[in-house]
Order: sequence, then structure tokens, then C-alpha cells
Amino acid sequence: QVQLVESGGGLVQAGGSLRLSCAASGRTFSSYAMGWFRQVPGKEREFVAALSWSGGSTYYADSVKGRFTISSDNAKNTVYLQMNSLKPEDTAVYYCAAELILTANLYGSPLGYDYWGQGTQVTVSS
Repeated sequence: QVQLVESGGGLVQAGGSLRLSCAASGRTFSSYAMGWFRQVPGKEREFVAALSWSGGSTYYADSVKGRFTISSDNAKNTVYLQMNSLKPEDTAVYYCAAELILTANLYGSPLGYDYWGQGTQVTVSS
């Protein structure tokens, strides 16, 4: 079992930056693949970024490539999502997710993850 708690969301103007944090507790954090997803009301949960359990591979949705960066600090059991050049369409609730065994083809699917945080709201004003 692993527990995830997101923080860092808020209101920012278009073009601004935010850094989301996801603090993990429970089993060995470094053994888990970690992902960030987002969701707006009435739409399905959307993949944003993922980090392999070894930290050696990162994956990004096309819509955020070059603007968002996923990283981790294993000493702090925390994964981050640095979001730059934010756009109004980035407005959503952002969720952190974790999974112990995840094949590469599932990094971008919410179905691949068993553990989820409660979400943090990100609002980008135009």
C-alpha cells in the first residue's frame, strides 16, 4: 500500500508556472512508477506525465511536452510536476498516481495505476 498526497495547486495567470508535489508514504517509494493525470468536469481523466520506477524514463502527453517536467526526490518520497508556460486549457484537477508493476504501454492509462491521491486544483486564468 502507498498513500499519496498532492499539493501545490492554485490560481495562476496564463504564461505562469506552478510546481505540484506528491508526497508518498507506505511502501518503498522508489519501487513505484509514478504518474500525473488531470481531469475537468464531464471529461475523462487525462494523462499528463509519468516517471518509470527507476527514474530513467519519462513520458509526457503531447499537449504538455516542452512545458511540463516530472521528477522525483526519493529521499523525500516525493514526485514533482513542474508546469511552465501554463495555458487556460491546463485548468483541471491534477492527480498523482502510483503503481508497483507497470509495463511501458500502460504508463499513459489511468487503468494502469492502483493508487491515487485526492487531487489538487490548478486554475489558469487568461
